[in-house]
Amino acid sequence: MTPNLFTPLQLGGVLTPNRIYLAPLTRCRAQPGNIPDDLNAEYYRQRASGGLLIAEATTVSPRGYGYPNTPGIYNDAHIAGWRKVTSAVHAAGGRIFLQLWHVGRISHPIFQPQGALPVAPSAIKPKGQLFTGTEMADYVTPRALELSEIPAIIAEYAHGAQAAKSAGFDGVELHNANGYLLDQFLRDGTNHRTDSYGGNVENRARLTLDVTKAVVDVWGSDRVGIRLSPGGVFNDMHDSNPLHTFGYLLEKLSALNLAFAHITRISAQDLAHGATDGVGPRELRPHYTGRVITNGGFTLETANQALSEGWADAVAFGVPFLANPDLPKRLQLGAPLNEADPSTFYTSGPKGYTDYPSLEA
Repeated sequence: MTPNLFTPLQLGGVLTPNRIYLAPLTRCRAQPGNIPDDLNAEYYRQRASGGLLIAEATTVSPRGYGYPNTPGIYNDAHIAGWRKVTSAVHAAGGRIFLQLWHVGRISHPIFQPQGALPVAPSAIKPKGQLFTGTEMADYVTPRALELSEIPAIIAEYAHGAQAAKSAGFDGVELHNANGYLLDQFLRDGTNHRTDSYGGNVENRARLTLDVTKAVVDVWGSDRVGIRLSPGGVFNDMHDSNPLHTFGYLLEKLSALNLAFAHITRISAQDLAHGATDGVGPRELRPHYTGRVITNGGFTLETANQALSEGWADAVAFGVPFLANPDLPKRLQLGAPLNEADPSTFYTSGPKGYTDYPSLEA
């Protein structure tokens, strides 16, 4: 039988009742101390009918922040805050993974302990600006990590994975996309190292694989996924041969028997900023033997087409799920969708967060 969005899927160690997943969405609504609270719990509870919720990017280190009011997962207060979220989702019958994150160079001294420089594989300043919480500021030139510091980075991811387990999550997704630290190491546009973590693709993929293995040691392979954006140019990213780079990585990841690879497709925004089409989940599917989640502007029809053609096993929805807490029900009934309000995506409080109406409302 040809699967569709409403067909159950065994995703590693988790049985998902449908294939409509919540994409990880930064919403900048953590409380002081980068701690989730009851408002965050309500937001995720409302969306628990998704086959899987992938919670927003969550920092594994005090050095890993690059945006205001984003959550952490490295201390007891973070664990207690996230436990409110997982308890609410589980009480509503849902399943939830946490996305583990370190922004690397996409930061600023204002976010760093003691005002230090952000860290990266190489001292290459990204183009553009970031919001500090009060104003826009240019990115700075990051500090290249010393080889001796890399084991501590791997340990931070492992610690975050353990903290996520203590908080009651069903698994974790490694954020290896969108120009953040692991993606910076992987691509040759941002990694100019000459040691064992730079140069050829085998070396540039080394940190991703080291971190993945460390997190698998905590969770088991069937509770770990990874997110990749092979064609993306967000955060000033590029690679001279992305099909080779990501094909190699996916072949190595296949051997680890992960729960899934979450591979985004090229967006219209990427194309507008100079991305080249032709490197995404469809093209990379032959390199990966496990489950593939995809994401990026899908409709009910195009999502079902991706499943029927076999280059994806599930589809994660971002903005539609943000604006429609009961998205699976609406899609199944063919009901109209709420329109999202972009002006509230990264603000504070319940407006544009927990006040989108369900069909029943």
